[in-house]
Amino acid sequence: MAVHTSQSVAKAAGENVARGRSRGTGTPTPGKVRRWLSTHWYAWAMVAPVVIVIGVIIGYPLVRGIYLSLTDATERNVARSIGVNELPATYKFVGADNYIDALTGSQFLGTLGWTLVWTISCVSITFVLGMSLANILNRRIAGRSAYRMALILPWAIPGFVSVFAWRFLYNQDRGLLNQILGGAGIDAVPWLNDPAWAKFSVIAVNVWLGIPFMMVALLGGLQSIPSEQYEAAEMDGATAWQRFCHITLPGLRPVSTTVILLSTIWTFNMFPVIFLLTRGGPGESTQILVTQAYKFSFEISPRDYAQSSTWGVLILVILMLFAVVYRRVLRTQGDKW
Repeated sequence: MAVHTSQSVAKAAGENVARGRSRGTGTPTPGKVRRWLSTHWYAWAMVAPVVIVIGVIIGYPLVRGIYLSLTDATERNVARSIGVNELPATYKFVGADNYIDALTGSQFLGTLGWTLVWTISCVSITFVLGMSLANILNRRIAGRSAYRMALILPWAIPGFVSVFAWRFLYNQDRGLLNQILGGAGIDAVPWLNDPAWAKFSVIAVNVWLGIPFMMVALLGGLQSIPSEQYEAAEMDGATAWQRFCHITLPGLRPVSTTVILLSTIWTFNMFPVIFLLTRGGPGESTQILVTQAYKFSFEISPRDYAQSSTWGVLILVILMLFAVVYRRVLRTQGDKW
C-alpha cells in the first residue's frame, strides 16, 4: 500500500513538472526551443551581422588587451619586421604583476585622483549650467529659437576644431583672452603653462563642449512635465523654488540619471580635450588615465604595450564598478533601471 502511494505521488509530481514546462514556468523543452527559433529566425538573421561586427571590432581588441596586460610586452619584444627579417615575439607571461605595480605605484593613483577631480568637476558644472539654461529656454521668451541654436552650436562643431580654437584663445602671448586682460591693465595669464591654470582651462573647455548635450536632454525632460502641475502648485501658493524642488527635479529624475551616467563615462575617457589642448602638461599635471595609457603605447620609448593595456583594463573596471554602484543607488531610491 505504501509503495503504491509513493508511486502515485511521484507520478503526480512528474505530471506537474511536465505541465510547468508546457506553461513556460520550467525548463523549455527542445521542441519549444525549435518552435521559438523557427518563429524568430528572421530577427536573429538581421541582428547577427551587427553582433559579429561588434564582436570583431570590440571583442577581439578587448581580449587582446587583457592578454597583453598579463605579459611584459614592449616595442622591443613583440613580433615585428625589420627589412625582410621577421622577428618572433619574445615577451613572457607575468600574471598580475602589471596590475600590482600600477595599483601600488604613485603614478596610477596620482593620475586617478586628478581624473576623478576632472570628471566630478566637469559633470557637476555641466549639469548645473545645462539645467539653468534648459529652465530659461523652457519659458516663452523672445528669440528663444535663436538662443537654442546658438547654445547648440558648440555641439555641432567637430570637437578637435573647438579645442584648437580654444588653444588659440589661451595662447599666452597672442591669445584673445590675454589681449582682453591686457587692455584692462591685467597681466597675462599662463593659461596652459601653469599647472593650476591648465587644470582650470581644460575643465572650462570640456564644460563648454558638454553643456549643449546636457541642456538639450534636460530641456526635453522639462517639456514632458505637465504644465498643470505648475499651475496647481502656483494656485496653492508655492514659490518658484518650491516648484523647482518638488516638481521640476522629481520630473527630471529619469532623464537626469541617464545623462549623468553617460556624461560621467564620456568625461572620464575624454581624450581629445586633454590631448589636443595640453598633451597632459605642463609636466604631467593634466594627464588623465586614458591619455596616460595612450602615452605608454605611442609616446615613450620603448613603447610599453603591457602597461598601456593594464591601464586600459583598469579604466574599464573602474567604469563598470561605477555603473554597478550607480544602478544600485538608483534602485534603493525606487528608480527603475
